[in-house]
Amino acid sequence: MLFSSAFTAAALLVGQAAAHGAVTSYVIDGKTYPGYEGFAPATSPKTIQRQWPDYNPTMTVTDRKVMCNGGTSADLSAPIPAGGKVRAIWKQWTHQQGPVMVWMYKCAGDFKSCDGSGKKWFKIDQEGMTAPPLSGNNWGTAKVYKNLYWESTIPSSLAPGNYLIRHELLALHQANTPQFYAECAQIVVTGSGSAQPSGNYLATIPGYAPQSDPGIMVDTYGSKATTYTCPGPAVWTG
Repeated sequence: MLFSSAFTAAALLVGQAAAHGAVTSYVIDGKTYPGYEGFAPATSPKTIQRQWPDYNPTMTVTDRKVMCNGGTSADLSAPIPAGGKVRAIWKQWTHQQGPVMVWMYKCAGDFKSCDGSGKKWFKIDQEGMTAPPLSGNNWGTAKVYKNLYWESTIPSSLAPGNYLIRHELLALHQANTPQFYAECAQIVVTGSGSAQPSGNYLATIPGYAPQSDPGIMVDTYGSKATTYTCPGPAVWTG
């Protein structure tokens, strides 16, 4: 009986973990790069993705883990010309209510010293609810659920340099209980662009919006709202 109870509890935990998800690989400028999939950094292959500790969500926008899912500096980086495409790939995703947001951060120097601090994060892509109701599947995360990838274009005028790219899924399937899933990869943007976002396009992560933001605290099944606005700044297109 004791064995049975322990087995049931373990199976439940595995089931809960399987219900979540993370970016596990990338296609950048047509080349495939593995992401971080395991929980043993010493034996995992080198990747462009900052290694994360688990699949579990971050529950508050002010938690440090919300930046890169607790990820640390990666060993590799991927080159991409401004105007190139980045496709993030998930092996699993189960939630269909919530936005997809793609952010970038320009590092001041090398990647090892790039900690993502300061008001320097900016969005290059996002999709929230495209049609009501809130409880439906007309959401960015519903597209990830269906296709298991999200593809974005790096702004063609973006200045070259070392950047973090952050893919964030904000799951809103539980009333007023947001779940943040975010991973970061290291990319080197090339080209002759000179543009950089400024002012209201920039945000600090963690804390890019208050936890009380209506785009974060949502009751997708109880609210009668017919519109939705993604939290944080507007998308910068260059």
